[in-house]
Amino acid sequence: MANRFVLNTISYHGSGAIKEIPGELQRRGYKKIFVCSDPDLVKFGVTAKVTDELDAAGIAWSLYSEIKPNPTIQNVKDGVEAFKAAEADAIVTIGGGSSMDTAKAIGIIINNPEFADVRSLEGVAPTKNHAVFTIAVPTTAGTAAEVTINYVITDPEKVRKFVCVDTNDAPEVAVVDPDMMASMPAGLTASTGMDALTHAIEGYTTKGAWELSDMFHFEAIKLISENLRDSVAEAKSGQLGSGREGMALGQYVAGMGFSNVGLGIDHAMAHTLSAHYDTPHGVACAMLLPIAMEFNKPVCAERLAKVAVAMGVDTTGMSTDEAADAAIAAVKQLSADVNIPHVCEAMKADEIEILAKDAMADACFPGNPREATLDDVIELFKKICPAA
Repeated sequence: MANRFVLNTISYHGSGAIKEIPGELQRRGYKKIFVCSDPDLVKFGVTAKVTDELDAAGIAWSLYSEIKPNPTIQNVKDGVEAFKAAEADAIVTIGGGSSMDTAKAIGIIINNPEFADVRSLEGVAPTKNHAVFTIAVPTTAGTAAEVTINYVITDPEKVRKFVCVDTNDAPEVAVVDPDMMASMPAGLTASTGMDALTHAIEGYTTKGAWELSDMFHFEAIKLISENLRDSVAEAKSGQLGSGREGMALGQYVAGMGFSNVGLGIDHAMAHTLSAHYDTPHGVACAMLLPIAMEFNKPVCAERLAKVAVAMGVDTTGMSTDEAADAAIAAVKQLSADVNIPHVCEAMKADEIEILAKDAMADACFPGNPREATLDDVIELFKKICPAA
């Protein structure tokens, strides 16, 4: 069976890249832009950096920002109605994964109205038309939603997150401008950065990994390991530097990889934690990453040994097993250095079996390199539960 790899997004990188947005819209003849962002970015003037560029170019726009950190089905439905009311013809989405995932779902439904029931988009939906033309501007260095063919929506009624995978949802243009990430506080910088590292390591070890995806993931692990600590320090000092720039690129490179080959048990479990306890996605991923690596080690020790090398560990003289352990230790140390908690305080021991069943139903679960039983997943959850 042939391996498929999708890279359809045009991307601009570097400080000041947002100045390219008006030209991309004008060249294609778009007249009314639906700006999809989140309330905090609007409040603190981050969204305005882009809308000021639209204003200067005389491009009309309307704003939709009623989006929760873990975007819900209702956020998507409201956004679809707002898009129609605005009579817009293109989307510019500004934010982290929440804004970009919401924009993807809106754009898909507008051009594929038969999928108006948002739940019908779960998994690999057979949409016929590409989403509304979208320019994605990330403000965090983590999700890489600006380049992936995935998005995640929360279903509060069923207390779960569901993953949608669709080549029709990838934004046509990504504008990765580290200046747009300058307002990220240290905690968010750390958690989104660890999300990006999880993408890279899970993508490197997933069942679907192959030479082309390996190239992206190995470089992403290297970039993130080299730059995350500095990026967090820059967030604390308020000074934009090479750390933030390196993370902006590293998370994007990871996205190009995992979007094509999938993830694994870490993300399946992390989605479940976020749905049940509203745990920030990056924090959930980071807590679970060394645990998932340890679980998968029996079937991918050689790959984990290479992860150690990518993270800058000197593995000279180490056995494969020792190098794999060194990779796990390096992840734990990086997580500690950027102040990620190692347990989920909100977890309740009597809910672990429910969490495990939900994780096993997640779209990311089948990609894990090692088969896991219900009992396995229960034991993994216990490792981050303070009451277990």
